Amino acid sequence: MSTEQAKVSNLNVPNALTTLRILMVPLFGWALLHDGGDSLAWRWVAFAIFAVAMITDKVDGDIARKHNLVTDFGKIADPIADKAITGMAFIGLSVVGDIWWWVTIIVLVREWSVTLLRLSVLKHVVIPAAQSGKIKTVLQSIALSGLLWPLPHGTAHAGAFDVWPGPTGEVLFYLAQVLLAAAVAMTMWSGYEFFRDVWKQRRPAV
Repeated sequence: MSTEQAKVSNLNVPNALTTLRILMVPLFGWALLHDGGDSLAWRWVAFAIFAVAMITDKVDGDIARKHNLVTDFGKIADPIADKAITGMAFIGLSVVGDIWWWVTIIVLVREWSVTLLRLSVLKHVVIPAAQSGKIKTVLQSIALSGLLWPLPHGTAHAGAFDVWPGPTGEVLFYLAQVLLAAAVAMTMWSGYEFFRDVWKQRRPAV
């Protein structure tokens, strides 16, 4: 199996999609922060870029597994690309005032600590993707997508985002905030499960 994987070239479709996601990050951040986050058109552009990134994240993984195109580059770059785009979403939405900074800091510390630990023990400990981690990813994607929409709320955005009739925009915004709260809770729980599993597998060797 390892011999077959060694023959897989890094120049393949999954790795190309992963690289594309990484290149999308600065463009996504620029679109989100354009005009202080109050541009109706650029918020939709930011949402579109984020949606494409999330779709390609699913597609490149499926292709790699189906066609046995898993590479060392993909194992390292894929989680980095995922955390980079979601991290930029959290930071950008905090900059424009749609997510509290303490939420962003907690999530980013958890996400990057788990990613770095997973990469550091990759050759020694195999931690399969837990169901809680998958749920976390889905909740984060939906919540962040909703918050990227140009939804009217408060005094800062109400005038700029007047495309939503009546209270619809505010209802959708606060619904996205509820989903974000659930995503943060699942983020912390899945992080705890990951560190617990790593400790269990490493403990006999200590």
